[in-house]
Amino acid sequence: MDNKITIGKVAAAADVNVETIRFYQRRGLLAEPPKALGGFRYYDEAAIECVRFIKRAQTLGFSLEEVIGLLALQQSNACKQTHDAAVLKLQLVKERIKDLNRIHTTLEALVKQCEVGPAAVTCPIIESLSHS
Repeated sequence: MDNKITIGKVAAAADVNVETIRFYQRRGLLAEPPKALGGFRYYDEAAIECVRFIKRAQTLGFSLEEVIGLLALQQSNACKQTHDAAVLKLQLVKERIKDLNRIHTTLEALVKQCEVGPAAVTCPIIESLSHS
């Protein structure tokens, strides 16, 4: 890529839209370059890599606040703290999976109750939600 990378080119290269770039700038995740003489802001390759980093971290379940911390750790080359953050995130994901499995089992049982046919109550799902 050339050295005059516009926000649109950064967005396209990172597979996001321009508003995502602006949002990241407002949140302090990505620096906003100064305006050049023509009134445009020109980015470098590092901006593209930064946006890709943010998107990959979000894909792994990290919040934007957590990504800010990861970006800071990336600058300081702090592998131990990054590892600890990933271990914590993994534990949260395991807990969320456990919760989702419980929800799945409950919903599956309620749907089966509805499919059995007319019940003593109006609707097994509504009844369950009313008394749970």
